[in-house]
Amino acid sequence: MPDQSIPQSLPEAGPPVDAVEGVPSAASSSEGGSEGLTRRRLLGTAGATGLVLGAAGGAVGYTAAPSQATPLSSIGAGEAMFHVKHQPGITQGLQARGHLVAFDLAAGAGRKEAAALLRRWSQTARRLMAGEAAATDDTDVARDAGPSSLTVTFGFGNSFFARTGLEKQRPVALDPLPDFSSDHLDKTRSNGDLWVQIGANDALVAFHALRAVQKDAGGAAKVRWQMNGFNRTPGATAHPMTARNLMGQMDGTRNPKPADSDFDQRIFVPSDSTKDPAWMADGSYAVVRRIRMLLDDWEKLSVTAQEQVIGRRKSDGAALSGGTETTAMDLEKTDANGDLVVPINAHARITRPDQNGGAAMLRRPFSYHDGIDPDGTPDAGLLFVCWQADPLRGFVTVQRKLDRGDALSKYIRHESSGLFAVPGGAAEGEYVGQRLLEA
Repeated sequence: MPDQSIPQSLPEAGPPVDAVEGVPSAASSSEGGSEGLTRRRLLGTAGATGLVLGAAGGAVGYTAAPSQATPLSSIGAGEAMFHVKHQPGITQGLQARGHLVAFDLAAGAGRKEAAALLRRWSQTARRLMAGEAAATDDTDVARDAGPSSLTVTFGFGNSFFARTGLEKQRPVALDPLPDFSSDHLDKTRSNGDLWVQIGANDALVAFHALRAVQKDAGGAAKVRWQMNGFNRTPGATAHPMTARNLMGQMDGTRNPKPADSDFDQRIFVPSDSTKDPAWMADGSYAVVRRIRMLLDDWEKLSVTAQEQVIGRRKSDGAALSGGTETTAMDLEKTDANGDLVVPINAHARITRPDQNGGAAMLRRPFSYHDGIDPDGTPDAGLLFVCWQADPLRGFVTVQRKLDRGDALSKYIRHESSGLFAVPGGAAEGEYVGQRLLEA
């Protein structure tokens, strides 16, 4: 679990323009019919009382940081935009509930069926993210809720291109990930032709989207695997702060930030890329790993021992070398005995970009808990999702370094894996992946 980390808080909401993309808001448009209007009215006078709505809600999601601590009554009002430069669900704040699901195209389904499916999925995602009902056969699960910062993100796996006769359009970056020493991968819960990430700040809104996506698949695709995750609910803490994982550690202190001069270079494929196909312009590559935390073993350690494994204080996320959570780590600092204060195999030391040739990724994970095994062991951990312009330079570089001596490796196990090409956002009138499927 590379410590590429999450900033402490989000910037204040800006004017009704996507502040990351510079794309004018579509918040005032509506094709939602009476159901969409009903759900918006249920938000009452939120728009008139200064709560974050429309594109202003999207503008809050500058980076994968904990969402702003806001009154609970405003949670449903948050709205992310569908038609943006980069697909939603990458730079937005962490959401309280998430679903990851992979599909395989059905036997006999090819490029034509895939295009029709992505068209349906895009239409459904746009409507649900706006707080409207699905176009057909809506289940009414989210009838009483607002958009709740719902995002739906779509990607293509390595196998998709052979299934659709688009092998020449497959990015080299989608070559299979190498094997790692911590891998205990279940192939039935790995990879897939298509990948969908769903996130929202309300569990029913997230489930509603999951069910709609599954129904839209119809006979064109079937679910290969599906995983459920969660994060802290916005407003649950007295002030915005970095999220904690199930080990109790602050997880996300050093994530790249959009304000960084090289943020886009690290996270998104440039429009003039010479090594990626044109349809991937403004897209990103997602590495998805189900990482089981061996919590029984971890919780036997003292707090001091846990901090030595991570290299940061458990209480506030500050480096063991001192300061606050955001204070730069002093890798050379020693104690009275001459020993390094931040151990040589500490997770936070090993994953630093300056220890990996500048390699970095935008981590946007969910925690998971899938019950208790017969022996009493909790099946719990992290649904690790990271974003980068080049997975070989990002995830692979860091994970290889971790393989060579990360103290945390003893307490985690990678149980499933996937790598997906996530194209740029759909323009008005387009569906996600149209530039690939209709080229």
